[in-house]
Formats: sequence, structure tokens, C-alpha cells
Amino acid sequence: MKVSSLFSGGKDSVYAVYWAINQAWEVETLVNIIPKRDDSWMFHYPNAWISKLQAEAMGIPIISVETEGDKETEIGDMEKALRLAKENYKVGGVISGALASEYQRIRIETVCHKLGLKSFTPLWHKNQIQLLNDIVSAGFDVIITSVSAFGLDESWLGRKLDKNAVSQLERLQEKYGIWPAGEGGEFETLVLDGPIFKKRIVIDESINEWRGNSGVMLVKMAHLAEKD
Repeated sequence: MKVSSLFSGGKDSVYAVYWAINQAWEVETLVNIIPKRDDSWMFHYPNAWISKLQAEAMGIPIISVETEGDKETEIGDMEKALRLAKENYKVGGVISGALASEYQRIRIETVCHKLGLKSFTPLWHKNQIQLLNDIVSAGFDVIITSVSAFGLDESWLGRKLDKNAVSQLERLQEKYGIWPAGEGGEFETLVLDGPIFKKRIVIDESINEWRGNSGVMLVKMAHLAEKD
């Protein structure tokens, strides 16, 4: 099956691409919606520009569309981008990394139905700790780029998602009731390498911005490098 992938560059969307490739599906293009504001209801804001590097690293074309990031316009902008994917790449379906957000899933399905595309959410309601462990075990190099929850301080910015980090997130789930995979906005991630990457991403320059109880790691410069 030929599909397009709604793509943020975070762990869930990258892992959804990995899942599709393992199903022997043809991921013809990535679709990245870039919000102009940091409180978008649907799409990742921090470091969205790196999705183009990730697409190049995976060898998959990417369609990038900007959106104002509010409820009234971002769904329409997603529809425009997916229409381009259907017309230019002849895809029959769309995969996404939706995990637990009914708001996201319903809107993606609505747009897909309107365009005559099938919607696939391979991570839907997957156990979140199991998902994190699967991502780590598969060999993805994931870092945390924003935090906004009890127990997640500035030391988490830029931290690698590994077995130890997963264990700590599980403890924070027990203590504070957070979504351990960050589905509630507790944190966002960036994937630098993995089994479907032909090259790896190297961060050359970044800064941490911390405000009150939340913060973000902003990547200023990055480049692709050959893998060992």
C-alpha cells in the first residue's frame, strides 16, 4: 500500500513510519504541518524545521505546510497538505502517530474521509511504557526537547530517551499521574537517528529556554552525517 505519513519529527510519528515500512508499505511522502505558534492544538512547534533533515536522512520526500496553529485554520491546512500528497504521490492512506488524543484522531479521520484516504493509527491505545521501551529497543536515538509537567525539570532538556529515562517516566506516572509517553503535552521529542535512517542528525548549536515550570531546547543549527 502507498501511504503518506503525518510527520512531526517526534518519536511517535517516526515510529509510525517504522511500523509502516515493516509492514512492507510504501511510505511515499511525509507531511509536516508547521505551526506559527507554540500552542497549536494539533501539531508540534519546537524544532519543526528539522523534519526536512529527517526526511533527507530517511530518503523520503516531504511536504511542509505552515499553519497559523489555531483551531479555525490548522485542520484546513492539514487537508491541503494531504490533498497534495494524494495528487502528487498517488497515496491511498495516511499513517499517524496518534496515541491517545481523540481530538487528533477524529480530525485526522474526518479529513481522510473527505479526501477518500484511509487513516491508520498503529500506536493507538498502545501501552505507553511498552511503546517507549519498543522505541528504545529498536535503536532509535531520541532526545527530549521540551518539558511541561511535575517532575520534569531543566535537566531533562536534551536528555536521551533510554531505559533509565523510561523507568523514571514510569515512576513519575505513578507519583503524579502524567502520561509517560508525553501524550498530555508533558514533553516533546526529536529523533536523531534510527534503523530507518540512512544518515544521522548531528546538533551543532542549541539553547535551552526555561520559564517557570516548563522549558524548551531550541536547535539552532544541525547537519547530517554519515552513520558508523
